[in-house]
Amino acid sequence: MRKIAFLLTIAAMISSGTSMSSGAGSSPAGGTESTVDFENVTVTDATSMSSKPKITSESKLPAAKLKIKDLVVGKGEAATPASTVTVQYVGVRYADGKQFDSSWDKGHPISFSLKKVVRGFTQGIGGTDEIPPMKVGGRRLMIVPSELGYGENGTPDGSIPPNATIVFVVDLLKAK
Repeated sequence: MRKIAFLLTIAAMISSGTSMSSGAGSSPAGGTESTVDFENVTVTDATSMSSKPKITSESKLPAAKLKIKDLVVGKGEAATPASTVTVQYVGVRYADGKQFDSSWDKGHPISFSLKKVVRGFTQGIGGTDEIPPMKVGGRRLMIVPSELGYGENGTPDGSIPPNATIVFVVDLLKAK
């Protein structure tokens, strides 16, 4: 009986187009998948570059290092740690998924130098020896540990508490 119920559930999900991906075997190259799970973070509308992604997160343990997952791999110019970039982004707290910032909510993309932001943003977009840089046209999920984010002080307004791991989904629109 359980097996039949399971198969019916699978069939219903397939016919409705619902993704069952856990992110482990997902296509980061911009496939049709709309939901991605990665390291206790779920991104809905993960590959739709024309809409704000919805991020949910609930992790009791802070991230030990910067973790990235390409949701859409860009085909344009690669960013560098010294680039000035134009992005759309959403930022949430890793512990509870509470949004603290979003260019989508401001109604327009934001431009800035990667030299003037937290190190996790610079490394997550511009790349490191271990992390490939983002390319224009890409969307990336980044889990930023406190040391590469706002550290032991958090933000002055309290939206990011001290020692908090933060999560971003970033669309790279331009890099120069």
